[in-house]
Amino acid sequence: MVTVKPFRLGVVEGFFGKSWSWEARRQYAQFLSGNSFTTYLYAPKNDDSFRKHWSKPLPGNHLDDLTRLASHYRDSGVEFGIGLSPFELHMDFSPQGQDALLMKIEEINTINPDTLCILFDDMQGDVPNLADQQLRIMDFVTRHSKARHYIFCPTYYSDDPVLEQHFGKMPENYLEDLGSHLDSRIDVFWTGPHVFSEDFPEEHLAEIAEKIARKPLLWDNYPVNDSEKLVDRLHLSPFQNRDHDLKQYAQGHISNPMNQASLSQLPLYSLSKIYNEVDVNTELLLEEACRVLCPEKLANQLIEDWPLFEEKGLSVLTDSEKAEIVERYTPYQDHPMVTELFDWLKGEYAFDPECLT
Repeated sequence: MVTVKPFRLGVVEGFFGKSWSWEARRQYAQFLSGNSFTTYLYAPKNDDSFRKHWSKPLPGNHLDDLTRLASHYRDSGVEFGIGLSPFELHMDFSPQGQDALLMKIEEINTINPDTLCILFDDMQGDVPNLADQQLRIMDFVTRHSKARHYIFCPTYYSDDPVLEQHFGKMPENYLEDLGSHLDSRIDVFWTGPHVFSEDFPEEHLAEIAEKIARKPLLWDNYPVNDSEKLVDRLHLSPFQNRDHDLKQYAQGHISNPMNQASLSQLPLYSLSKIYNEVDVNTELLLEEACRVLCPEKLANQLIEDWPLFEEKGLSVLTDSEKAEIVERYTPYQDHPMVTELFDWLKGEYAFDPECLT
């Protein structure tokens, strides 16, 4: 009997640069549960304890914060997941590496996440037997982890040629080898035709599903704004070219939001509507999101000003324009969206050069 898994709709805190505060993460549980999202994944790129320094033990306060956060999400009815990037462990999965990985898995087990993601993105891939080595690591993880669900992110998670430019040529039959040997219960992330995909064509997803022997789990790099080209813009517009019918071709849809947690809720609101309502007019969803999530006067101001933040961008705004914006929003300065807006205007969301794509 084939078990049909429920469609995942969620958020992955998976960007470079300034990450969210613990308070913002806690508050997201209510936002997600109230808008039909099922999943939150903790995987900020600046948390080296799960990336380049993954083999080092977590500081006690960090472990406690994550354990409390996991419990809070479960109490809110939202699955909590952790992303682990065992950086370049596939280069040498020796007994020493296995011991280090076992210690990290046992540490994660104490946090008790519902989902464990093993992420091989943003690391060198043009090595012999890449798929075999990563499959060995994934098998080791599933034998020792207590998570209920697993997600795998390939090194080549898109057809975008930019990945080979930075991480080397993808080995022949890499995706097919993963698909034919990876446990069918494990989901596989895919960002679409590009790292930043404008849409997810049905034909493309069907082709990828055949290669990886399962429907892909979409990692949607919208409204994320951590790249060098995007860091000075706030993506507030509703999701475009995403359709309820994607449920037929994908195992789920996970959005990678902006460094600005509260402002990200405006576009994320639209993603929930797209999947949970019929005949949604996305052009109206920004205004609706503002009115649902903000006090009336702040909503009106955001509706009027969003083109400045999204289309013009920070680098083009003059000092006088910034001062005028601050003056307009000072009456709402205690609102978390306005706090993020002011921090953005002051340049506190700097580009992280670790972001290569």
